[in-house]
This record gives sequence, structure tokens and C-alpha cells, in this order.
Amino acid sequence: MLTKSEIKLNRKNVELQQKPPIKILQFGEGNFLRAFVGYAIQELNKKAQFNAGIAVVQPIDKGLVNMLNDQEGLYTLFMKGVKKGEEIQEVELISNIVKGVDPYTHFNDYLELAKEESLEFIISNTTEAGIAYVASDTPTMQPPSSFPAKLTVLLYERFKHFNGDANKGLTIIPCELINYNADTLKDIIQKYIADWDLGDAFKSWLLNHCSFHNTLVDRIVPGYPKDDIEAYNKQLDYKDNLIVSAEAFFLWVIEGDDALKTKLPFHKTNLDVKIVKNMQPYRTRKVRILNGAHTTMVPFSLLYGNTTVKQSVDNAFTGEFINKAVFDEIIDTLDMDKAELNGFAEEVFDRFRNPFIVHNLSSIALNSISKFKVRVLPSLLGFIHKNNKIPTHLTFAFAALLRFYKGTWQGQTLPVNDSEEIVKTFNNIWDSNNYSEITKKSLSIEDYWGEDLTQVAGLTDEIATALELIDTKGIEEGFKAFSNQY
Repeated sequence: MLTKSEIKLNRKNVELQQKPPIKILQFGEGNFLRAFVGYAIQELNKKAQFNAGIAVVQPIDKGLVNMLNDQEGLYTLFMKGVKKGEEIQEVELISNIVKGVDPYTHFNDYLELAKEESLEFIISNTTEAGIAYVASDTPTMQPPSSFPAKLTVLLYERFKHFNGDANKGLTIIPCELINYNADTLKDIIQKYIADWDLGDAFKSWLLNHCSFHNTLVDRIVPGYPKDDIEAYNKQLDYKDNLIVSAEAFFLWVIEGDDALKTKLPFHKTNLDVKIVKNMQPYRTRKVRILNGAHTTMVPFSLLYGNTTVKQSVDNAFTGEFINKAVFDEIIDTLDMDKAELNGFAEEVFDRFRNPFIVHNLSSIALNSISKFKVRVLPSLLGFIHKNNKIPTHLTFAFAALLRFYKGTWQGQTLPVNDSEEIVKTFNNIWDSNNYSEITKKSLSIEDYWGEDLTQVAGLTDEIATALELIDTKGIEEGFKAFSNQY
């Protein structure tokens, strides 16, 4: 008799031999798409009788398609997290991938996907660098190198095969983490149409009968849990080489209209999928609250002595600081429903407390200057503009950022990770022993902040004061002294 570790994961062994028709073509077979889109479509199939199969295309030369095909598209998703203070764990066998294609070894199989009668959607996640124009790509390459060029070839094949049938246009939903991802993708495809002289009829079919939808995706996916794989395997009745772990939180914001809501009936599921006319407020919400909280806490919390996000929010002092920065200062600057913002922020803090995910502050410290400019500075300046006063926590966090870039703290090297030019600039700035001079030089660099921040009334003096308090009293006592000014 076979042991559990010897039972191969395939459709026969788990009694899932019936496959749904291919309704979705997915570019990317990595951890995120399998834990995000794969799970979302599984929920649609279960709750809304969506009956959608996914054909996966491997977007780069080396990938997981062979492993995926070896398990007949099956894999196990472990979801772990915290909701309203309660730890939750869920396990789901994902079964909607019906085919995997490697266009680098089976290009004709790739082109055949364009001819699928039931195909309706293209979904992708080819990393932020994936949606890019590569001038050297040509329509005769098998395949072209870039994702947009591969997609152009496939769409053109579909257009030709169905003779420009208006009903065979596709709904294209990229999930790459760049703003206006679908708009960017559409622009690049049109450039290839022009470069390759594919004709006005094809361009018209693309623009009038295919739809492109900008998105925001949000789920932390650590991926294959190699360090704890035996504990995961013990929970299964089969051997799975493609286990993927993810947090419980799930958010998918898609720009679209009522027609898209009909095509994708997520309202029949419990998933937080928002199909909205404009996703930018949701992007701003995420960038300012979730990413902003990360960037706010990193230098401040590292200087205090924490090493992880969970430690930062669990600690009485640093946890209260981060909480007040978000709920009292960042949310105050956002023009959205306050109850919805507070609810989102509470979910964010649940995610930060997730005991199943170790999120090191040092790993978030990369490029902290540019991150602060995008994620935190708009909240800080927005608070000043709205309330005509300095936000205590965000201003102190700004000072902690500048102190962090000195590079050392109490005899220890700090995990500063930025461009050589930025690191060198702050090394030179910190040669001074004058906190006012250090602050003026730092805040006046328009390339870093988008403006000369010494022109913001009162900000230079407050940060100079905070810097001196950090150096003379430490983070906790320094902040107490700083906040007592107000």
C-alpha cells in the first residue's frame, strides 16, 4: 500500500477528472497568480457556476509549466492569517488549471490557444518589468521576448482565425503592479501593430471588441514553504510539489462597468473584488495606508530595536506610534468614506500581526527615500495643508528616516539599501554636527522630495528638533519629549 508521500497528485487520484472549458488564458504560473487568480476563479466556479478552466502560458524561458502539467494543473493553497484578532487557516485544492503551455518549446500549441471557442479572458502577472516594449521583437519570432509582443501575436492569430468576429474579442485584465497597467499594455500592443504593419482592421477589432481593465491586486504570497514543508505535507493525502502559501487577506480592484460585473459575477462570492469606474482612490488608499505604514515604521522601528513588522505593531510603544500615524494622521488626509478607510486600516494591522508571515523591516528598507516621497510625504503635507499644523508622528518618522540614512546607530551598522548616489549624499550631509544644517540640506534636495521642503513653514525646525532628541534621548524618550511640545 502506498504511503501518503508516494501518492501522486493528479486528477484520477483525487477524483477530479472532469475539466471545465478554457475560458481564461493566464500569462504566468508563479506563486502569486496561483494563490490569487487561481483561488478567485475557484471561488467563482464554486459559488457562481462560472465553469471556467484556465490555460496557463509560461511567460519566460524557464518556469513551472512542466511541474504544473505533471500534476495535471492541481496544487494546494494554504491560506493563513488573522481576522479581527482570530487566527485562521484554510486549505484549498485548486483544480481549475486545465493546461499549461510553454511557448518556448511548443509555440504552435501556444498559437492554438488563440482558437479556443470558449476563451473570454486574458489575465497576467509577468512582474512589474513584464509590461514593456522591446523594439527588437518581431511577429515571426517563436516566441517574441516580451509579454506584450507575445500577446499581440496571439490576439492577431485569434483575429485572423475568427475573421474579425466581434464576438471573439477578449477581456484583458493584467495584474502587474504598475499603475494604469492595462492602459500601458494596450498602448504597447498598438505600437507593435504599427511596427509590424498588422493593419487597421486588426487595430479596430482590438480597440472596439477587446476591453482592457486597470487593476489593483493585494495579497501577500510567501510561496512554497520550503522551511516548513514537512508540516504542510503532513496535512495532505498526496505528494504536492507545488504547494503555495498565502495570507488570508484578499483584495482585487478592477476598473470596469456593469457589463464586466455580469461577465465576472464576484458578487456571488465572499471575495473582496471591487469592479469600479475608477480604481485610483483604492490605489491611493493602499499606497498611503498599507505601504505608507510600512515606510513610516521601518527607520523608526529599527532605531528602536525591532526587526520585524509584527514586532513593531505588537510592541506597546512602537505599535501605538504606528497606529496613531495611520488612524490620526494618514486617514485624515484621504478623501474617502472614513468608515471604509478605518475598516481597511484595521485589516492592514491584522495583516501586520499575521504570525504565519515573517516580514523583516530590513527587507522593506530598500529605496526608503523614494518610497517616503510616494507613500508618506503626501500624507504629511496633506495634513499640514488641511490642519495648518505639523503631524506629530509622521514628522518624527521623517526625522527617523534622515537619522537612519546616517548609516550607523549605537555602534551598529543599519540596513540602509539605496542608490550609491543617495547613500553618498547623506554620508556627506551627516559630516556636520549641526542638526539644523543637516535638516536644511536634506529637505532642500528637490530630486528626492519633488520640491524644496525647507519652504514648508515650520517643518525644518521641527525635524531638526526631532533629530537632536533622537540622538540625545533615543527613539522612545525622544518621541515623548517631541510630542510634549504640542
